[in-house]
Amino acid sequence: MSLIEKLKWRYATKKMDPSKPVPEEKVGQILEAIRLTASSSGLQPYVVLVVTNQEVKEQIKPIAWGQSQITDCSHLLVFAAWDTYTADRINQMYDFADEERNIKSEAAMAYRQNLLKNYPTRDPEINFTHAAKQAYIGLGTALIAAAYEQVDCTPMEGFDPAALDVILNLKEKGLRSVLMLPLGYRQLDEDWLVNLKKVRRPTEDFVINVA
Repeated sequence: MSLIEKLKWRYATKKMDPSKPVPEEKVGQILEAIRLTASSSGLQPYVVLVVTNQEVKEQIKPIAWGQSQITDCSHLLVFAAWDTYTADRINQMYDFADEERNIKSEAAMAYRQNLLKNYPTRDPEINFTHAAKQAYIGLGTALIAAAYEQVDCTPMEGFDPAALDVILNLKEKGLRSVLMLPLGYRQLDEDWLVNLKKVRRPTEDFVINVA
């Protein structure tokens, strides 16, 4: 299938088959696609936690409206953003970039100094919101990558972030949960959505050409 055909194939899977694990190679490809995705100023201000421990997934399910995908999925991805931007975090990323490129660019140094001047001094909640938006960019990449690998998934905002932060000890890591993405395979005989036509707005109502 072409990429577009695979995107037509994907849907927000409502019932996953717990007997079908996703091969680690496919999970690795999805995670690598997320790692390579774009982020503001190249800071990558979020991490992806991969939850495979069934006991942990059982703890998460009640604080996520009892959604069965959480415990039936093979791998539960949790996107957690930085709780704020700090000088240390910014410097660490830019020091790493300098090392990887084996060069110190004057333009990059000026850009770094601008970030150091403006980001750490902002309200932490503003910084977290900005970082969380970067996690959503990663989610978009994950959805496309999962479709490419023909792995089912369901993006989830329906959970108690504060409770999830406690379960995964995120506060100690300077992180806050943003969204979850269960990976698995659809259970054809139990998913009410699987055979319904994918519905999206017509192109002429969705795309506006400005010539």
